[in-house]
Amino acid sequence: MCQATRDILWAPAASWVRKQNQCAGLVLRVGSGQATYHRYDPRKKQHLITYGARMIAAKHQPETAQGWLSTREIRSRGYFEGEVSVLNLLAHTCCHEFAHLLQHSAGQRHYGSVHNRHFYEALDELHNSGAAGATRQYLSEQATLAGIELSGAAFELPSPKQARQQWQVGDAVRFGDGRSEKKGEVIRVNRKTCTVLVSHQSRLLRYRVPLQLLSPAA
Repeated sequence: MCQATRDILWAPAASWVRKQNQCAGLVLRVGSGQATYHRYDPRKKQHLITYGARMIAAKHQPETAQGWLSTREIRSRGYFEGEVSVLNLLAHTCCHEFAHLLQHSAGQRHYGSVHNRHFYEALDELHNSGAAGATRQYLSEQATLAGIELSGAAFELPSPKQARQQWQVGDAVRFGDGRSEKKGEVIRVNRKTCTVLVSHQSRLLRYRVPLQLLSPAA
């Protein structure tokens, strides 16, 4: 994914980005957790895109893939003809994070306004121009060369009812990533979320967590 972002997305856009911000560079890395994001360091004039290893693993299964924004974007905006698959999700994730880079370079990313109209204009253009398809093809080819299975078969996503039936009051669950991971007990199952009671520093806190982001506690 890092190399696809550099070769397919960054290479043709770098000159435009540097017209907006001279000497701007790009660093790509894989994180050990779920966190996947774009950040910009103004001191170094450096864009950073991180792809989380646990995010990649989550997007290999329908049950854990359906909670991600990338899944909702593919379905609601008709990217890749609305088909959600491992290959489509990972290619779209590259485009999603790169659209944030383009949005930032255009001066259209603001506090409290991240997934705004300007962001989706950039993301739409990556799909409409063929860049998303080229990224998908690149990932497929490189996976084949590396002997990695990267399926393009469309997922059958679980229905909300099935997701709700997975959890019951009293279940021990965890959610979050890395140092932000929390463990608690389900005290209510809602239509799209579970209310989870978490003990933190002698206090009991309640969180409403999307069904798809919960995992059984060890």
